[in-house]
Amino acid sequence: MPRSRSWALEKAAWSTRPHLFRRPIASATAPWRPAAVLDEWVQKEARPISLRQLTFFGRTLTENRLLSSANYVRMELPTRLAHRLRDMQTLPFVVVTNPHMSHVYDLYYKAFETLRRIREIKSVEDNEQYCKVVSETLQEHLTVIPRLAMGVLECQDLMRPEEMDKFMNTLLRSRISRRVIAEQHLALTETFNSPWHFPNAKSQVGANSEFVGEVFLRCNAREVVEACWNQASTLAKEAYGWSCILPDITIEGHLDATFPYILSHLQYVIGELLRNSIQAVVEGRSALNDSPPPIEVLICEAPQHVIIRISDQGGGIPNEVMPELWSFSKGPRSQTHLRNLSQVPKMAATMQELKPPNCSSDNSSTSNRDKKRSYDGSLGSLTSRPPNLRLGMGLPMSRVYAEYWAGLLEMHSLEGYGVDAFLQISKLGNKNEQLSTRASMDAV
Repeated sequence: MPRSRSWALEKAAWSTRPHLFRRPIASATAPWRPAAVLDEWVQKEARPISLRQLTFFGRTLTENRLLSSANYVRMELPTRLAHRLRDMQTLPFVVVTNPHMSHVYDLYYKAFETLRRIREIKSVEDNEQYCKVVSETLQEHLTVIPRLAMGVLECQDLMRPEEMDKFMNTLLRSRISRRVIAEQHLALTETFNSPWHFPNAKSQVGANSEFVGEVFLRCNAREVVEACWNQASTLAKEAYGWSCILPDITIEGHLDATFPYILSHLQYVIGELLRNSIQAVVEGRSALNDSPPPIEVLICEAPQHVIIRISDQGGGIPNEVMPELWSFSKGPRSQTHLRNLSQVPKMAATMQELKPPNCSSDNSSTSNRDKKRSYDGSLGSLTSRPPNLRLGMGLPMSRVYAEYWAGLLEMHSLEGYGVDAFLQISKLGNKNEQLSTRASMDAV
């Protein structure tokens, strides 16, 4: 088979960084395909979308709007996959031939080949067939995050940490983007097919539903914090014993602040932050029968943002750990995280991974809505992660989610005292998803 451009990229990337390799690659082979088609798709630019645009199609959901949504997703998914495939092709050859990385590459290429061949969607029947393909692809890709994480940890000596972290952030942000637009379209399709849908209605957002697809129009910060606290507390009880005294929580500030958001994204970030605070407070006490200091949550609403500060008195983060706090590829417990990740075959990186088994959501409208799904979406039951199984990905993944909709996540630690975590969220829903394409990356 003639050498493709992708193979040339592999050889070039390898030859420019030979000092990074610690073992020979004599017989290693990777399943590279001819790159002509991939080159064509890489030349296409992804079209970012905002939460406000995501809700546009579902506000008055007609057949034409449903088909427009389908064809947008039909073009965007293979385009965004093509950019990430090219990213992987420019990694050092020995990294891509790692079994975990190779597994992800094969999944991405299979999805790219399948999705790029789908023709224009012209009817509701075409859309039904397309949704089946998309749903199956989402299921297949639930292994991506744990396999990526294990590959990164196994290859941490083969690339500079900052390059590996940049690669992971780009790949994960793109993964979020694909799942967002895919799950949004699947949700809109289910809405369109539901018995209570009326195509000529002025609005599909009734009194009993504040969702448009996956977008929660009136996300209340206080309610989300309370729901995440209940779930994180249950996890902590399972981890430390039901007799363990947990800290209380106080929530102050603008308690009525609402904004449009994808609920599972916010739940994941806040759930991880609260879980970390509870662990720090419980494990930092000198005596388990002492009354632990409370965890304080302050909600601040500004004209364009909502800021959530979570403060604990759990002893803070050691200064030597702070530089590696946001890294996927380095840290003092990397080998422990690698062993733990091997116990998590699937991961959607949503609040479901922070829920104890058989835990029902406090939001009845959300849980009832999820029961109607024919696909595993952001709040589906996707994994059985033990409560005390630490993966070392919570904070890095949380920052990826926070920054995806042009938000921020910062940690300020006072060693010996505690931590303040600041989560800033755009409350207007008009910020585009933050994507990285080959053109923007090559321009740096």
